[in-house]
Amino acid sequence: MNLNIETVTHDTYYEVKVGGELDVYTVPELEDVLVPMRQEGTKDIHVNLENVSYMDSTGLGLFVGTLKALNQHDKQLYILDVSDRISRLFDITGLKDLMHVNEGTEVE
Repeated sequence: MNLNIETVTHDTYYEVKVGGELDVYTVPELEDVLVPMRQEGTKDIHVNLENVSYMDSTGLGLFVGTLKALNQHDKQLYILDVSDRISRLFDITGLKDLMHVNEGTEVE
């Protein structure tokens, strides 16, 4: 399965729209996009998962690493527009308590 990734740079944040399946095979593609953004550390990152149909622990791990890197720069990671199924993954693992996960597109 291919992963579709679109990025838009705003004044205060990067917007990353992801589509497809986020798993051990496709996470490196998203990692190639997120790592330079998080290393720069000058903007928050908003990841829209509206079109992600499946995500495994590899995807969760990428978001944890991104969160840790952004925290070093006092920046935030927002996971937006998640489906009920993916929202449950964040909930079950306790990650919903550590990062901003929103089922809508608005940053809370």
